[in-house]
Amino acid sequence: MKFFNNRVVVYTYRYLGTLVTIGAMTLVLHILNPFLAVQYVALLYLLPVMICTVLWGLYPGVIAAFLSFLAFNYFFIEPYNTLLVHESQDLITLTIFLIVAIVMSQLIGQARRGVHLAKTREWEATRMYQLISALAGLIDVASIAQALAQQTIETFPFLYVETSVAAWAGEPALVRAAPAGPPPAAAPAATLKLSTTRNLEGEIRLWYGQATLKDEESRLLEAFCAQGALALERIHLIEGENKTRVLEESDRIKTSLLNSVSHELRSPLATIKAAVSSLRINAIDWNSEARTELLTTVEEETDQLNLLVGNLLDMSRIEAGALDPQKKWNSISEIAKSVAAKMQSHLQDHTLQFDFPEELPLVATDFVMMEQVFINLISNSVKYAPAHSLIEISAREEENSLRVRLVNQSPAVPEEYLDHIFDKFIRITQADKVTGTGLGLSICRGIIEAHGGKIWAENTPAGFSFCFTLPLTLNGALPVTPKDA
Repeated sequence: MKFFNNRVVVYTYRYLGTLVTIGAMTLVLHILNPFLAVQYVALLYLLPVMICTVLWGLYPGVIAAFLSFLAFNYFFIEPYNTLLVHESQDLITLTIFLIVAIVMSQLIGQARRGVHLAKTREWEATRMYQLISALAGLIDVASIAQALAQQTIETFPFLYVETSVAAWAGEPALVRAAPAGPPPAAAPAATLKLSTTRNLEGEIRLWYGQATLKDEESRLLEAFCAQGALALERIHLIEGENKTRVLEESDRIKTSLLNSVSHELRSPLATIKAAVSSLRINAIDWNSEARTELLTTVEEETDQLNLLVGNLLDMSRIEAGALDPQKKWNSISEIAKSVAAKMQSHLQDHTLQFDFPEELPLVATDFVMMEQVFINLISNSVKYAPAHSLIEISAREEENSLRVRLVNQSPAVPEEYLDHIFDKFIRITQADKVTGTGLGLSICRGIIEAHGGKIWAENTPAGFSFCFTLPLTLNGALPVTPKDA
């Protein structure tokens, strides 16, 4: 009803304005009639026709043409004050005037429609560009729903806009946008679906203001809904792709872990079983050298299994974020030498050398975790460095941190792979000749980062180097060295 009343008011205003314009021109021409020839009167009557067409459109222009024709005939063609025409010349003049007036009104009306259409297209393109720009950089459903509602209420004459978006998982996410005030108590005037060819992404509810939507606004609103639905679908597809990628990566890691662990467990278990079976043979002298070698083999392989299980447990704690170092003031040289004593059997074919200054400060670390770091780094060096080569461990103080460096003589690693050797299951050189799960260096990185430090690898003239730093403060306090006590 409100829409009908508005349209009636608009059309009444246009046609009444047309009538007043023609009447005003007729009054002016009637006053100037003694001074004007008929031809000039006809030309001047074309002026209100043009004005009405420009201001109010084609139909008011055509009506103005007919009114001008009638007024011209009635007031300015003999006999006056009648629509009769006695002279053939006057009839030709009236006919030409009517044709020119109607053609002119149509041409001006078409030009006016063309200008209006161009402005409408420009407005639609501008608002559509603003919407696309607002949605392009968004990466979550809630932000897209908010931007869509905000752009809608800024573009169209709505009192309130409510966007309901179906989330990818779980309950629907409801996002509201309004210029001010609480949501209306009345039901929405319209509800539009945000749907694509795949599925329904949500809906947008609209509360109209006093104005109604024009045809071009309705068309643009449909485009808004389609673009919003496509943006939501894009987010859902990206989320689905990410989940698929994560699942594929998880499956790949599980497969790699099972293959690696099964191999690493089978080898020491087979060695232990063979040694134990040999010890059960009564023919072996319990005091013989063979018995000692078999027991040593069992001990070494058991240590290898213990190291493997420890690495797996450490990796699970690192991934779960449950790695919590119990930091105390420790000497990095004591930790390194303790590891060297435990790994004597592994270092039989290598020379381990230390370079620790006497004034080296204490460092806040978890003793057991740092032992694991040195065990993994030394084990990696033993695997890849040639036999009878040198492994050197050194440490230096640098500002508020301690820098530890382990250098071995293993082959250089290509520069593009240096940042990836600390990833899980990564073995760059001689991967087919060296056993291992590929977790050791990844565990080192997790432990060092849990201590607030940093670890990296580099190729140097002295050999391949592992470097890591550890902060020299514990809760903001420096260690108390013996000479300070």
